[in-house]
Amino acid sequence: MKTLEFEKNIREVEEKIEGLRHLAPTDEMNIVDEIKRLEAKLKKQMETVYKKLTPWQKTQVARHEDRPHALDYIKTLITDWTPLRGDRCFGDDEAIVGGIGRFNGRTVMVIGQEKGHDTQSRLKHNFGMAKPEGYRKAIRLMQLADHFGIPVLTFVDTAGAFPGLEGEERGQAEAIAKAMDVSLGLTVPIIATVIGEGGSGGAIAIATANTVLMLENAIYSVISPEGCASILWKDSAKAPIAAETLHLTAQDLLKLKVIDEIIEEPLGGAHREPKEAIEAVGRTIDRYLSTFDNMPPEIIKKQRQDKFMGMTRLD
Repeated sequence: MKTLEFEKNIREVEEKIEGLRHLAPTDEMNIVDEIKRLEAKLKKQMETVYKKLTPWQKTQVARHEDRPHALDYIKTLITDWTPLRGDRCFGDDEAIVGGIGRFNGRTVMVIGQEKGHDTQSRLKHNFGMAKPEGYRKAIRLMQLADHFGIPVLTFVDTAGAFPGLEGEERGQAEAIAKAMDVSLGLTVPIIATVIGEGGSGGAIAIATANTVLMLENAIYSVISPEGCASILWKDSAKAPIAAETLHLTAQDLLKLKVIDEIIEEPLGGAHREPKEAIEAVGRTIDRYLSTFDNMPPEIIKKQRQDKFMGMTRLD
């Protein structure tokens, strides 16, 4: 597992524990007791470190390569999964995955941004950075869900929309704007969960939802810290300062009423206990989804529209 800069002391204790597990017992050392002592020390260190993470450190955790991604959530939470591909206009963009399945007995439409876990899958999914056809696929699936009265679940995890020339040539900005517009007009509930990195318009395109959830160490911002630093100070090395200014943490965004709830992660981050993190997300989604039972479609739509219009008003 990749060790982050601020986790070095934690990693040292983990390595000591791992080394002791491979030793045979001796008269000079009670290995079981020593392991218990080190595990208690490890837990205390992790609690101390993770309770005081800076916004930049949270950014690093949100981007951790071992953090569970959209397909991990789909494999664990969704049964009878049937992927749906293509935008019926240009092609299929694998940066956005989507399809129909069952979540705790409910038929749902699932849309997620997939970054990939290794070099091959990252290239296949373009590191989660969708091109216009990806957002048009999301639009098609949202409209399909609305037609059949199926709730929509989205998993947000992207550094942003694909920034290349071909994206602009095929209408990147229009595709993102249209995705937001379509989202606001759906009469079925939409629940979005920011599971890692929620970057710019690439994130909001599938996060214009009735309920926006966010994992404890995820981030959600209008621009990446590096991008912000490059624009303001012409120096991407000042990204930690930008991260402080952007108010991109879940805790900041809950205070600003941009999100509805923070989902607690396992101690040490979702990358350490992915199954536990995924199950916590599933329980929270299920709780919110049930609040829309028997709610009239027009009220569901109005609630979503009021939510986002309310963000534009200054108190």
